[in-house]
Amino acid sequence: MLTRRLIVCLDVQGGRVVKGTRFADLRDVGDPVELAARYEGAGADEIVFLDISASAEERGTLLDVAQRAAERLFIPLTIGGGVRSADDVAVLLRSGADKVSINSAAVQCPAVITEAAERFGAQCIVASIDAARADDAWHVRTHGGKVPTSLEAVWWAQECVRLGAGEILLTSIDRDGTRDGYDLALTRTVAEAVDVPVIASGGAGCGGDVVDVIVDGRADAALVAGILHDGVTTVREIKRMLHEARIPVREAA
Repeated sequence: MLTRRLIVCLDVQGGRVVKGTRFADLRDVGDPVELAARYEGAGADEIVFLDISASAEERGTLLDVAQRAAERLFIPLTIGGGVRSADDVAVLLRSGADKVSINSAAVQCPAVITEAAERFGAQCIVASIDAARADDAWHVRTHGGKVPTSLEAVWWAQECVRLGAGEILLTSIDRDGTRDGYDLALTRTVAEAVDVPVIASGGAGCGGDVVDVIVDGRADAALVAGILHDGVTTVREIKRMLHEARIPVREAA
């Protein structure tokens, strides 16, 4: 089994990290660069910065955050939110990102994934999919989960890979911030349908949930946020649990 990754997500608004529930009720939890450095020191495998406002003003702030973070971090940094073109990807990569996450723009213009992958390599392009349960399937939502679409999430994940995405960041809107555990069925269905790494996001309530989504959800990596920000658990503790479950991980610092 390949080494599994524990990825810390930092939602950035106004130059600060915020956290909410089901993409709402946001609260301030700290400075993004300081938090990123702290989590790296604790053993996080990667950091994700998501610009959750995605306005022109916020983009300038996020670029500054990215540059400061890149000067301090040695682990991979992914940046997403408001990416509309391959040129936007270029700017973020120049600012210090190792990978760029594309969400709403890919739904509106799928060719952006292909253009970005052809210019910078599939390993740089993460297709971010926000999915919510509807009837007997999961459907994609865009613009921070506010806008429903007719796209079925599993099909869309396959399409993103066909277009050139090198990873899928899969967020369950139904579980986001609830701490009820990841949506294992959603994660497993997508992971079995694509041949690129799937990062599970939304719902982590404890280290055991991370173990479950990797073992039962077949995820290649797990995204965590609120349970770390609020001190419910730590990167080291989650890594310890993964190790005890015989899941290969990079040792925590």
